[in-house]
Amino acid sequence: MAESLGTVDHSSLRVNQAAIIVLLVAAYVANFPWLSLFVAGVMLAGTLVGRPGFLPLYAGVLRPLGIVKPDPIPDNPQPHRFAQGFGGVVAAAAGIACLLGGEVLGWVLAWIVVALAALNLFAGFCAGCAVYYWLNRLGVPGFAKNPPEGTFPGMRPKRLGAA
Repeated sequence: MAESLGTVDHSSLRVNQAAIIVLLVAAYVANFPWLSLFVAGVMLAGTLVGRPGFLPLYAGVLRPLGIVKPDPIPDNPQPHRFAQGFGGVVAAAAGIACLLGGEVLGWVLAWIVVALAALNLFAGFCAGCAVYYWLNRLGVPGFAKNPPEGTFPGMRPKRLGAA
């Protein structure tokens, strides 16, 4: 029996990833660990409400201006929330490490978040989603969704109407 999928607007996810990348790179360049904490807070707040943290940028600015078009894809939102939450925890650890004098550790953690967000943005592979699906496969409670049929765990599913 096929599992029921929701619809996820992958444009909102890409805007979220781009904002994370830009802000964390700016935090590093300007040496503003508090900006990493801000990014972490937005990511974690988005996770708590079940939406991309930077959704207001997408829904309130970029989509209405026609800069970014919606990209609805049948997908599970839960792995994306897990990935965002985990990334938020790592970004928070980055900011905290920097503020406590562990700049090397802090900025390495921030760059890991940047690299994984870029992998998702540019290659369509969500490492956090892959981890979610692996945890599901291991039977860990709370990780109940399987990847969409025909989709490698962590890869972006096919678009509606795509062959």
